[in-house]
Amino acid sequence: MIVALAAAGPVRAQQVPDKSVKASLLLNWYLYSEHAPFFLGRERGYFAQEGIDLDIQEGRGSSPTVQAVAAGTVTFGYADLSSAVKAASVGAPVVVIGVLLQKSPMAVMGLAERNIRSPQDMKGRIVALTPGDSLSQVWPLLLKKTGLSESDVRVVGGDMQTKLNAVINGQADLMLGYLMDQNMRIENATKKPVHVIPFSDYGVNLISSSLIASKDTIATKGDLVRRFMRAATKSVEEAERDPEAAVDAMLKANIKAGDRESLIRGLKLTIPLYRTDETKTLRPFRVSPTSLADSLTMLSEYGGLDKRAPARAREFVNLDFLPD
Repeated sequence: MIVALAAAGPVRAQQVPDKSVKASLLLNWYLYSEHAPFFLGRERGYFAQEGIDLDIQEGRGSSPTVQAVAAGTVTFGYADLSSAVKAASVGAPVVVIGVLLQKSPMAVMGLAERNIRSPQDMKGRIVALTPGDSLSQVWPLLLKKTGLSESDVRVVGGDMQTKLNAVINGQADLMLGYLMDQNMRIENATKKPVHVIPFSDYGVNLISSSLIASKDTIATKGDLVRRFMRAATKSVEEAERDPEAAVDAMLKANIKAGDRESLIRGLKLTIPLYRTDETKTLRPFRVSPTSLADSLTMLSEYGGLDKRAPARAREFVNLDFLPD
């Protein structure tokens, strides 16, 4: 199924507003490598050049971020697309205005010494997951795509730290996690190499982190949204060129964001997720209609999204504000 997305508007001459406007961006979690481009853009003045005095705030999860945007307590949010669309499908006044992670960061991972290189190698192994989270919801589809059944593996449940500890301490062979985060934590703790099996390598690609705004902001402050996306796009492009500078900008804003080398490595692992084969020649945030349709269908089948949602994609995602 192909879903038509909003087309970009006509080319407009860039005009810098005479007066700066305060705006806030609420992230999806505590600071980590994925957030660095926004700090680079703020430090280099890309948002200021668009007349935006940007306040970047740490989040406590995608769902609270979506709620804050819907309530109007923040101007923009950075959240998982599934959280935004689920909320929008039941009436929350939020819209995705750009998708940054167009390849799924979801993965199965474990110590390389366990010699698990493909899904078929998972048979008879112990996999740690968090019941109810987005990874565990899509996990059955990965098994289906790779010809496995749930009885082929033994599953143990726990929160993120419990999953990490299970792999680190040898109580589990594998865990479900994100390929630019938990794998590095396991390596740092064990000093051993980790092998990662990306979901996307096996046809399970759920588009992820996105920028969102409220319907009211879009309706009444469309020019602000357009200027914000212009600055955000430039910020991401510059972070692609210089990930070290992006991490340094984030650490300058908050020295507690993490270890510099780990953050740089994490950002370098994140950058390849910005585009798919369909969007490899496009600027950031321009998700393809096919990727969006596939993700919404996947969420409706496995992630608890209303079955009618895929046909309503145009209500949930609006790319009109992206720069040409």
